[in-house]
Amino acid sequence: MLTAGHAAWGYTTSTGLPFTHEEIVDPHFEACAVPYLDALDGVGIRPGWHVLDAGCGSGAFLPRIAELVGPAGRISAVDLAAENVERAAGRLRDRPDAPPLVVRRAGLLDLPYADGMFDAVWCANTTQYLDDAELARALAELRRVTRPGGLVAVKDVDGSLSTVRPADPFLITDFLRASAASPGYARQLLRGRDLYRWLRAAGLTDVRQRTILMEHHAPLTLAALRFYANACARFARQAADEGIAGDWAPFLDPDDPAGPLRDPDGYVSEGNVIAIGTVPFAPMDGDDTP
Repeated sequence: MLTAGHAAWGYTTSTGLPFTHEEIVDPHFEACAVPYLDALDGVGIRPGWHVLDAGCGSGAFLPRIAELVGPAGRISAVDLAAENVERAAGRLRDRPDAPPLVVRRAGLLDLPYADGMFDAVWCANTTQYLDDAELARALAELRRVTRPGGLVAVKDVDGSLSTVRPADPFLITDFLRASAASPGYARQLLRGRDLYRWLRAAGLTDVRQRTILMEHHAPLTLAALRFYANACARFARQAADEGIAGDWAPFLDPDDPAGPLRDPDGYVSEGNVIAIGTVPFAPMDGDDTP
């Protein structure tokens, strides 16, 4: 699950996974909060449910999950990074009407929960760190811990919709194509729109999926500028290190006041995909329906 290439992307937690540190994740969430929360709201989580936030990071989604399940519900959450677990555990501390929350340190490949324990699982911005074999194993675990009739919702990036202006319109596309020539993180950033197939292969039924385009126009908010300028700088440094073609030089310094994202015509977009499936009921004795 961890590779040396991950750390090279920067902004890592103690896990070594890229773009997982609160200094980069929290501005990203703030910049994209409206479409992110809209995706969560569309899952179908109901009051009184027990929901697992699988790969919760610093816990940015937990307050909205708490609103959805209400005081009669319950929330569990897991993350690999100890510092994320600590921060996430405090997200609902000042909310007297919040449901119970228990956060544990664990990964998606071996969840520390009994079969059928949850009514729904929410997994956001996490599967991008799993190779194909790990993704299949993680989805099997998410299905295992969700009750029959419960929901498994996976949201992650679709790198094919990422672009930045003013710049060559193929700059990020060409970077990802070159980086994805071998297995690794870049290739996994392009797997988002295949999530529906992965959920079906995991045995989930009634799978539905939608793609979300998130756009940021100049003047970018401080949160958007902070995240995207730093992310583009990481792309630029990797492109230079690996000899990937493209004019990345204007993006090297995220604090450059003349940088493209601070241009009057500055623009950046990214895509996210949310796929939702239902855990099937076991066939009744004597039912031979496949």
